[in-house]
Amino acid sequence: MITNLRYFLSVILFMLSLVAFAQEVSVSGQVVDLNNEPIALSNVVLLAEDGSTFLKGTSTDDVGYFKVNDIPLATYFLKISFIGFQEFSQKIILRGHLDLKKIQLNEIPESLDEVTVIAKKPTITRKPDRLIFNVENTALSEGSTLGVLKNTPGIIVSEGSINIKSSPATVFINNRKVQLTNEELITLLESAPANSIKSVEVITNPPASYDADSGSVINIIMSKNLVTGYRGSMFVNYTQGVFPRYNAGTSHYFKNNKVNLNLNYSFTKKKINRDQDDTVNFLENLDPLQEDVYEIYEIWESNTNRNTWSETHNLNLSFDYYLDDKNTLSLTSTGLYTPYFKYKLKNNTTINDENSVFQGSYTSDNISRDNKYNIGTDLIFKHDFENNANLTFNAHYTIYDYERHQNVFTNNFDANNDFQNNSEFNTIANQKTNIITGKIDYSLPTNETSSLDLGVKYSNINTDSDIVRLDVIGGSEVINTDNTDAFMYDEKVFAAFGNYSTSWDKWDLSLGLRVEQSNIEGKSISVGETNTQDYFGWFPNASLSHQVLEDVIIYGNYKRSITRPSYTSLNPFSFFLNENTIVLGNPNLVPTYRDHFVVGTNFLEHFTVEGYYMNYDGDIVELLRQNNQTNIVEITPTNLDKKVEYGFDFLFNYDITSTWNVYAVTSFYNSTEEANFGEGFVKFNQWSNYSALQNNIAMLEDQSLNVNLTFQWVGKNLIQLQNAEDRLFSELSITKSVLNKKGVISLTVEDLFNLQNQETSLEYLNQSSNSFVNIDNRYIKLGFRYKFGNTKLSTNERTTSEEERQRLNDMQ
Repeated sequence: MITNLRYFLSVILFMLSLVAFAQEVSVSGQVVDLNNEPIALSNVVLLAEDGSTFLKGTSTDDVGYFKVNDIPLATYFLKISFIGFQEFSQKIILRGHLDLKKIQLNEIPESLDEVTVIAKKPTITRKPDRLIFNVENTALSEGSTLGVLKNTPGIIVSEGSINIKSSPATVFINNRKVQLTNEELITLLESAPANSIKSVEVITNPPASYDADSGSVINIIMSKNLVTGYRGSMFVNYTQGVFPRYNAGTSHYFKNNKVNLNLNYSFTKKKINRDQDDTVNFLENLDPLQEDVYEIYEIWESNTNRNTWSETHNLNLSFDYYLDDKNTLSLTSTGLYTPYFKYKLKNNTTINDENSVFQGSYTSDNISRDNKYNIGTDLIFKHDFENNANLTFNAHYTIYDYERHQNVFTNNFDANNDFQNNSEFNTIANQKTNIITGKIDYSLPTNETSSLDLGVKYSNINTDSDIVRLDVIGGSEVINTDNTDAFMYDEKVFAAFGNYSTSWDKWDLSLGLRVEQSNIEGKSISVGETNTQDYFGWFPNASLSHQVLEDVIIYGNYKRSITRPSYTSLNPFSFFLNENTIVLGNPNLVPTYRDHFVVGTNFLEHFTVEGYYMNYDGDIVELLRQNNQTNIVEITPTNLDKKVEYGFDFLFNYDITSTWNVYAVTSFYNSTEEANFGEGFVKFNQWSNYSALQNNIAMLEDQSLNVNLTFQWVGKNLIQLQNAEDRLFSELSITKSVLNKKGVISLTVEDLFNLQNQETSLEYLNQSSNSFVNIDNRYIKLGFRYKFGNTKLSTNERTTSEEERQRLNDMQ
């Protein structure tokens, strides 16, 4: 009897212990500071008894309360943290629901801040395939994103373009190509604050995961946020160039355990001035037996003033939803809307004979008004596997709509400067582009030192354009059928890639291959012409480095890439700046292929020496071509037969003091361009020099005053069969933290010595001209930014983009 009772009690106790073990309870409490004020959005983490294994986590609400539910009875470590406070850690043994009441966090002593001050100077890291310019928490981060690029070694920002030395660069943000036209990209980067930028990568050898249409890449890396909470900021900038410009915006960021939201809006209003002096020497062949002998018979000298008014709204959205620990759904969108854009050109051209005797003149007024919007959206799903591999699906859609109304009025004068006649015409041009793409990327770490990336992509681009020219005759508009047309463009690209990276001993190796099949069709409706291009391309890349000694590394890499013509460049429309100057497309353009080789060495920590060679097959350039019979100058994109560039780079990076960093680079390079225009063969060769010197200085005891002074020298060089004269780019940036470091005042002075203006000359066969452009890039900029919310958060702001949108171009 007693034995049976013992068995019965044992079973009851065992079942009760199972129930107790299976019971799930909660831990709650309130987090406050020394003044008993609640601390919202502090991190609450529950760890296993070993103190290292994460189990659950949450964050406190607006009044500092937290509650962690559904916890089995056991022993845990509870850790609570918030930036600026010492971490709270306590071992807890759960026997039921536990209310910890109030938990007080202590502020980190001020003396500790002096020990943990974040460096306020940019640092530069050189890798075999890229240069990494770290700007987080520096003076540059208080300016604009475009300002950061202007100060990044090797990058040259000039009118309407961003180059790496002499080559156009493709801009990415967080490894995704920015989906805007060149002009829109400049506007976006100029209006976007740089406070969320972690670093800028200048990539000369992008891996195969990048699109083949990515020769040299600028990748802007945004800071990642690991702390829950809300952060916001507002900024305003005033810029005084020839005319005043205004820019204002706001950024908002929020993160909790489930969502990650980033929203940015900016508004820019500006008027840009540009003065340009052009001389065209029209030639004639006086000796038919010598086809290459030409003499001047007329000299056309033009003075042009261009003013551009614009108002632009820019909105960026990035939203992540964490379905669970392994799956994330993201939505990103970039929208740019320009409701007001006015372009006014006033031209005065005098015509002289070969002896500079006045023959006549004309004046031309060109007024254009544009309206456009550009919206690109990505939907992304990412799944993380147990072995640290991940699979990403990306669907993208872009809609781009552009409309331009233009009026051109010309007055002609004779040799006595008496009025002779006039002409007037109007044009209405439209362009609508739709882009749909789909991508699948798979990343697999094969072991601790190796990884494999695989992916496929499909893109479909459709562009419909039309232009109508209406000549004004006797006060009435008459359609000019010779300059009225419609153009339809369709492009399909199928791509696949694989990239393998590995390290062993003192070696690093990366091998990649991308293949792309392109099917293109362009139809000119009015004239019934169709241009079809179908081509398949292999795009390998390789990078190898070896650490010879502790402070000596040698490396080499190779990359093959393609540059497809922009949609507008293939459009055969003619856009008249005036009756004698025309911008027109070229439907016969073919892609450019580039092979890029690099060898180099890093040594003694501060030095890098590099040699490179680039060969372009069919480089696309925008050429100015004069017709000596009609006195018409055409600006049109053209394929060169060949272009070669090679050179040597020398880099030096050194900390003179703990608060003063100096970076210097000089590059000597040779460019060769060749073309055959039917009337003769042209070949130019030019040695050039690019040099940069950058100083970054942090001042005052708390390093709240930061100064950046940058100089970039571009010596005489060869650009699109033209000789470009020396230029000196200079910028001084000063920032000062105020209002307990919640506010930042910034001052920027651009083009200190007024030496950034561009002067070019062209002289070959029957072409002879020169140009001087006074660009409105000498200015003083004053800005203020104020941060609110949890100002110690970092953001994970990013812009999601696709390769195809880069080739959108505004109508000229």
